[in-house]
Formats: sequence, C-alpha cells, structure tokens
Amino acid sequence: MDARDKQLLRSLRLELCTEVLVDGVVIQYLYQEGILTDSHVQEIKSQTTSQRKTMMLLDILPTRGPKAFDAFLDSLQEFPWVKEKLMMKRREMTVQDPADVTEIAPCILKTSPTDQQLNKLARRLGPEWEHIVLCLGLSHTDIYRCKVNHPHNLQSQMVAAFVLWRQRLGKNATIQSLRASLMAEEVDPSVIQYMLE
Repeated sequence: MDARDKQLLRSLRLELCTEVLVDGVVIQYLYQEGILTDSHVQEIKSQTTSQRKTMMLLDILPTRGPKAFDAFLDSLQEFPWVKEKLMMKRREMTVQDPADVTEIAPCILKTSPTDQQLNKLARRLGPEWEHIVLCLGLSHTDIYRCKVNHPHNLQSQMVAAFVLWRQRLGKNATIQSLRASLMAEEVDPSVIQYMLE
C-alpha cells in the first residue's frame, strides 16, 4: 500500500472505527477480491465488538499490497459518505505532495539524530517501527529487550531501540541511514521532515 494511503488510514482510524461496520459486505468484498485471506476473515470476526473488528481490518489492510486501499474504497458501498471523505482526503494529500519533497542538506544527513529528534520520530511511528529498527541492524532480541524494559509505553520502547542503534553504530548511525530505512518501510516523507524541524 502506498505510504500516503497508510498515513490516511492512520489519520482517520478512530473515525472509521465509529462509522464503518466491516462485518457484512466490507470483509466479504475484500475476501472476494483476494485482499483478505480466510485466516484474516476469521481473525476479524473473532473480535468482540464492531469497533475492534474495524481496527483489526485497519491493521491488516496496509500489509496487503498496492491494491488494498482501492479495494477497501470499493467495499464501502453501504457507507458512501465514508468513501467520499476518504477520496476527498486522498486528493488533498496528493495536492500537498510537492511541498513534502523538500531536500535535506547533505551535512544534516551525515549527522547522528539527537534524542529530541528520535523522540519526535517515535511520536509519529506506528507498528512499523520494529521493521525499521530491524532494517537498521538491530535484532529481534534487541526489540524484545526494549519492550521488556518499557512494558507500558510504546514510545519509550521505540526511543530505546533507536538510542541502542545509535550507541552501537556510533558515527555510522546517521540521519541518512535512518531515512533510508524509513523509506524502505514506506513511511510518509513528512515524518522525516517533522523529525528534523
């Protein structure tokens, strides 16, 4: 799924949870189109409330390939106002696009991120943070330790992982390598801009 579409789903997550009932046509359509597998459908249906079912679907969708977002739009036949809102927001984000691609000075790319920058980055990341730190060279054991050391605070887990990466790589832990791993995980470029502001 396109990074911008992932960002759009994340930004409207709570709204979608209250307005969309995925139990009927939505998951059946996505299953029919091959976006969801049988186990995905079972996992969604096993959730106790309709809001949790929608949240589970929103967690699964970004991992289901480039056609997932458009198929999700098509599945919203019973919720035309939601579909319209998503399409409108998507157009707005596309119009803003050229401003997102501001160049980062090479001298900044060669520096290591500060604690403050890592904190700002952690505020904007979601579940993809684990893949990002794996790209940076940390192991699953490192991630596990960060989670155990900060069991109740996701942001602290992320910051601890990024700080560990910076300690291990020293001068090689640059903003450039961080940006490369964020781009590999299709994180929206605005996240990097926000980190550097």
